[in-house]
Amino acid sequence: MYFLKRLLTWWNSQTLGTQLFTARKGVRVGADDGGNTFFQTRDGKRRWVIFNGEMEASRVSPDWHGWLHHTWDEPPTKAPLKHKAWEKPHQENLTGTGAAYAPPGSIRRADPVARADYEAWQPE
Repeated sequence: MYFLKRLLTWWNSQTLGTQLFTARKGVRVGADDGGNTFFQTRDGKRRWVIFNGEMEASRVSPDWHGWLHHTWDEPPTKAPLKHKAWEKPHQENLTGTGAAYAPPGSIRRADPVARADYEAWQPE
């Protein structure tokens, strides 16, 4: 069962085909803080990422995203981008998780804020 799951599904981990292609033609370029590993072919024409855990595109930081899409030639391990002091560190998309943002008054919050500016209409 594990072999079939590995062979036919891509959302659990890398497929067998990706693993074989990476072993034959891949050159490891680096890894990010999330444990994702980045590869390219020897001639540098193809670039890809092997995720550490769930395959979610928002887990790739902007630095590596630019390198993957040939926006710049040097990977962040050789030429890291200069970030401003006010910029927050990269965070994956949390939509659909328990850590997603819930505004004040949302029923998803553990401590919903009572609204004093609203009074529900009641018929006479």
